[in-house]
Amino acid sequence: MAEGTTSRPPSPAPSSAQPEGDAYLNRRTLRRGSAGWLLLTGLGVAYVVSGDFSGWNIGLSKGGFGGLAVATLLMGAMYACLVFALAELSAILPTAGGGYGFARRALGTWGGFLTGTAILIEYILAPAAISIFIGDYVESLGLFGLESGWPVYLACFAIFIGIHLWGVGEALRFSLVVTAIAVAALLIFALGAFTDFHAGGLDDIPVDKDAFGANSWLPFGLLGIWAAFPFGMWFFLGVEGVPLAAEEAKDPVRSMPRALAISMGILVLLAVLTFFASTGARGSAAIQEAGNPLVVALQGDGDPTPLSRFVNYAGLAGLVASFFSLIYAGSRQLFALSRAGYLPRFLSLTSRRKSPYLGLLIPGAIGFALAAGTGNGARMLNIAVFGATISYALMALSHIVLRRREPELPRPYRTPGGVVTSSVAFVLALSALVATFLVDKDAAFTALVVYAVALAYFAFYSRHRLVARAPEEEFAALAAAEAELERK
Repeated sequence: MAEGTTSRPPSPAPSSAQPEGDAYLNRRTLRRGSAGWLLLTGLGVAYVVSGDFSGWNIGLSKGGFGGLAVATLLMGAMYACLVFALAELSAILPTAGGGYGFARRALGTWGGFLTGTAILIEYILAPAAISIFIGDYVESLGLFGLESGWPVYLACFAIFIGIHLWGVGEALRFSLVVTAIAVAALLIFALGAFTDFHAGGLDDIPVDKDAFGANSWLPFGLLGIWAAFPFGMWFFLGVEGVPLAAEEAKDPVRSMPRALAISMGILVLLAVLTFFASTGARGSAAIQEAGNPLVVALQGDGDPTPLSRFVNYAGLAGLVASFFSLIYAGSRQLFALSRAGYLPRFLSLTSRRKSPYLGLLIPGAIGFALAAGTGNGARMLNIAVFGATISYALMALSHIVLRRREPELPRPYRTPGGVVTSSVAFVLALSALVATFLVDKDAAFTALVVYAVALAYFAFYSRHRLVARAPEEEFAALAAAEAELERK
């Protein structure tokens, strides 16, 4: 139970929920106090850092330098507004449910499940995609003579899930070290690339004269800005997962808002440096479809340099950091949904070391199967982005609803700008959702099918079997009881 709720009187269970004894929750507990603000900040950066090394540059082929720059600015604003809203929500509801827990409180069981499912889509598909990219890096670097394929993907999942099973404290410390290496490499890259900066290379992509509003800065017209939204997200995608560590954090009411704010500040700095250094050093046209844009920016078609080799290895470290942290996020979201009965309850069982072992192993098995079976990392990342944008809209809406419905709710941290801030995040998230159809219609429709199957499961089965004593359900029931008392 989250701190601050144990002294309250027992709350009525929702009509669809089932009571469970102490033994049920005792077998589903996480190790509390394992992460302070520094480890949480590292986790926030780790989720995202691989996106600085590759992926974002494809947005240049959709919108050109100007289009991707505007898209990154707007998506950065969306994430900043969302992070401020989540900082308030995580201080109110410091549970492992994260975004699902916030939506459950504000939007009811359907809103909670819709949000949690969208987050799961993101955090199961993204590691699968990144494992493929890790395989590509291993092959390109000639490490151990390995080629990209299922043995490398299997090794990724086995090794890093094993570290998570060891314990959350050890896992987050490992993540912090690898993330620090990746961030240092990005800073060193920027210093090296800026020594060869040429402003003329920024807008060197040929102009599509048939596109409305096209010019050298917007070679694909105004619509190119919108099409570049999903790639502008790559500089920040995943930072919203920090609240999933709330139950394992030290003093989450204070450490969570601090970690979210610092993480976002670091990511903004890295985005600006990476974007301008890469395009200025080699030109937008040269890196727009490169699998390793930072390396191409440093060496072009020439021989590898010591700096480009270093950045190439650091790119692998960045991929490992994001892969590792996203596995963590997915397991905690699955744990929370399962503990509350939204998903099969056995998925939330924890080991002696307080790790949700089935919540790690089963998504890992699914991710490995997807990676080995399809080999299409770009498609899986596009599906992950689709799920992410839905969850962002619902989390921002949750902040708005709670501010309107429960204005007197104790808020140790308050979002600057209030509902105006979360409303900006809501509108931009919906715009990014529509943009996913401009980039990859097949990925968007695949995600919709997965969503439909999950919703059918909830509608016909699990919503009638929720667990009343799960923290998110108790928070919601307590709110309903207090509202009933106020009406009398």
